[in-house]
Order: sequence, then structure tokens, then C-alpha cells
Amino acid sequence: MKLVADSGPRRFPGALTLAVTSGKGGVGKTNVVVNLAVALRRLRKRVAILDADFGLGNVDVVLGLAPPYHLGHLLEGERSIREIMVEGPNGVQIIPAGSGLQELTTLSSQQWERLNEAFDSVTCDLDYLLIDTAAGVSDNVLELLTAAHRILLVTSLEPTAMVDAYALIKIMTQTDPRKAIGLLVNGARDAEEADLVFKQLDLAATRFLHRRLQYYGFIEHDPAVREAVLVQRPIVTHLPQSPASRSFRILASRISSMAPGGRRGLRLVSDREPERTETVTVSIES
Repeated sequence: MKLVADSGPRRFPGALTLAVTSGKGGVGKTNVVVNLAVALRRLRKRVAILDADFGLGNVDVVLGLAPPYHLGHLLEGERSIREIMVEGPNGVQIIPAGSGLQELTTLSSQQWERLNEAFDSVTCDLDYLLIDTAAGVSDNVLELLTAAHRILLVTSLEPTAMVDAYALIKIMTQTDPRKAIGLLVNGARDAEEADLVFKQLDLAATRFLHRRLQYYGFIEHDPAVREAVLVQRPIVTHLPQSPASRSFRILASRISSMAPGGRRGLRLVSDREPERTETVTVSIES
């Protein structure tokens, strides 16, 4: 994909923008976005979520919201961004996407410009804008990953999730080699399991792509997460003392110390070469 001057989003002003993405669907990306946003709000941060799965948005569904307007109305020039924004739990602002709108899966230059102008008007009032991208590597996803300050890549121990995560890292390295990419392991049994996933992906990125990843930690496997999803509440408010809630609070604390660029701020891995591990669950090749 080639980025041109009049297409795609610009760097969003004001807020630190964190694009939360995954190579594969079904790894809990949207749940991570929602709970991270609420946890950041509890640290007195001003936070908004952009549901950027433009054709299949579901942040509002996860939170039990029924917004009257969505990004489709904004991109068609029918509503302003402040008219489509709704307030979620703990004062998190939600910018909802449409659902089942095929015309939003590929945006025109004019629609990108409307989106840019809309964000110019609101992000100066925010500390963090969390972008919940669609799964995969569509043009819309790559445009948003390029525009964001940082990328939070959500994966799991499943071999397919790890291979797809590596594929996204590879594409982003080709598109924007200096972009800061952090890895979050979702649903890990313990720190050792999460560390294994990170080391394998970091080793592959170092060996084949000549870059290092950042490690943002893990969200502990917790059966209560499913219960919270079913009642359409964030786990951090539904069961604040659950293992997953504690993991999200740790993640929010780390994110709150981040600087916008890739050279300063959060780095949770040492500068030494990644250790080789005898336990290998998946083979990743260039």
C-alpha cells in the first residue's frame, strides 16, 4: 500500500494515540480496548475509544450501548463527531462505528479528510485515544496503524494467533519501520507462558526483520471475563479484584507512563539479545 498526501489519517494532535490491533480475530482485542480505557480513566486520564472496525463495529455492543449515530453519519457529512460520540463507563468517550455497512470498509480520500478534521476538533481535549482496529491487514487498518503514535498488538499462545501477529509485524515494518510496536499476550495462564510468546515473536522479529518489539505484559486467563462480556460490562468494573482486572490495572499504569514517540517512554525489555528457548510452540519464518 502506498500512502499519499491527500489520503489516510494524519497524526492525531493532542492525545497519545494507541492503535490496538491483532493479526487474527478472536483474541479479545476489543475487550482489551474497553478495559484498558476504563482503567486509564480510573487513573484520571481523559480517554476516548475510536471503534475503527468501520463496517463491523462492536465496542457499543460490548458495553451495552445503543448510540443513535455512528461514524457513517460523520463520514457522509450528516453529523459532527461530537454529535455521534456517546459516554461509556466511567466517562470514557466512545466514537461508535457502523455495523453491516460495506461502504465503510474502504474509505475515500474525502472521507479520510472528514475524519481528520473531526479528530482535530476533539483530540486536543484528550490524554489518550485508543483505536480499536479491525482484525487483519486491510488498507483501513494499515492507514490507522501508520497514523497512530504507537501500536499495541494483542496475541495469544495459539499458533495461528502468533503467526498472524508476526505477519502484521512484518507488514508494518515494511510500511513504517520506526513505528513502536508493543506486544500484549491475552489469556495467558501465567507470566512464564506470556514471556514464552513474547520471546518467540521478538526472536523472529530480530532475526528476520532486524527490529525489536516492546513487551507490554499479559492479561491473565480469567473465566470471569466471559461472565463480564455476557452482562456487557468491563471486567474492571464488574469484578475489580479478579485476576484479569488486576492485569488491566497494571497495563494501564504502564501505558500512562508512555511518551508519544518510539524513542522515549515505555520499554519493558532489556537491550540484550533475546534468549533462545528450548520450548518452541510454533515456527515462524521470514
